[in-house]
Amino acid sequence: MIVQPRITTTPIFPEPVIALRHPVTPDEQACSFWKRMFDLAVSGFCFFLFLPVMVGVAILVKLTSKGPVFYKSRRVGLSGREFNMYKFRSMYADADAKLSDLWDKNDQEGGVCFKMKKDPRVTPLGRFIRKYSLDELPQFWNVLMGDCSMVGPRALHRHEVEKFSDFAMQRLAVKPGLTCFWQISGRNDVSFDQWMEMDVRYVQEMSLSLDAKILLLTPRAVIKGTGAY
Repeated sequence: MIVQPRITTTPIFPEPVIALRHPVTPDEQACSFWKRMFDLAVSGFCFFLFLPVMVGVAILVKLTSKGPVFYKSRRVGLSGREFNMYKFRSMYADADAKLSDLWDKNDQEGGVCFKMKKDPRVTPLGRFIRKYSLDELPQFWNVLMGDCSMVGPRALHRHEVEKFSDFAMQRLAVKPGLTCFWQISGRNDVSFDQWMEMDVRYVQEMSLSLDAKILLLTPRAVIKGTGAY
């Protein structure tokens, strides 16, 4: 098991929301090193494997709607630090400006994150690439750059993280990931509380063998497209 340093949480922003109580031990450093090596090997292989697919998706995004090919979004990662996360654009260019007008139609219980089954901001192509997670392929670059891991809690927006309970804040003790328990367990069909429980469980049980297991289960979940919208 990869042992994580003990943590405390604080709701103060924009400072990091996770503070280490003790210096990281040599064992913890070694575990982090091997997880990073695992991430580099897998993300590097996947980046070049899916490069032709990414080129094709980029061309389709450009041809089917106005706006940039890539969508850059500020997300909260390890210890509450923000980074730029990249996706293929799956919404119309003015989507962010229209979010406030749609918030009362949020399909997710609890209202922390916005999830809408028939979001009018999503383009026709966007619905397809979101269903099969093709919009997330550029995040291999985030893994290579060290902002994300192949496996870990999903990176969320700061305004969402600010609504977290102390329990949910534990998910910030590790790097966010491209896939996780939530990804292979139904995605948006899972309640917010169940989602947070899955993330905290991952933090507590994290290991390279668990990462490998989640990665092996991810293609099947992506092909089925359950809970994707």
